[in-house]
Amino acid sequence: MTDAPRPAVAPGGTLCRLADLEDPGSKEFRIATERGPRSMFVVRKGDAVYGYVNRCPHTGVTLEWKDDTFLDYDKALIQCSMHGARFVIETGECISGPCWKASLARVEVRRDGDLVVLAG
Repeated sequence: MTDAPRPAVAPGGTLCRLADLEDPGSKEFRIATERGPRSMFVVRKGDAVYGYVNRCPHTGVTLEWKDDTFLDYDKALIQCSMHGARFVIETGECISGPCWKASLARVEVRRDGDLVVLAG
């Protein structure tokens, strides 16, 4: 939702430093895929990081409320800005809303020391 798109990160590339993510917190990234750049986001919870495609399984809209804001007010669940569907941070499973039991598409990310890296 920023004015200028962020550069796309290739598989194996660094997304950010762990310290760049609030705990808990979230941040959007663009990743390079065979079909071109794609929006994804990372959620930090403690020392763990989870990555998902930035697309609601119900309508296909992006999930963020505003730039880099994917979590509900309590920062306990991922929440879709359009219909309020809520998803478990660790699994991406929808636990309430119109896409109940559907899941967000996972993007494999990992920690490499203090860095968050796109698996590849």
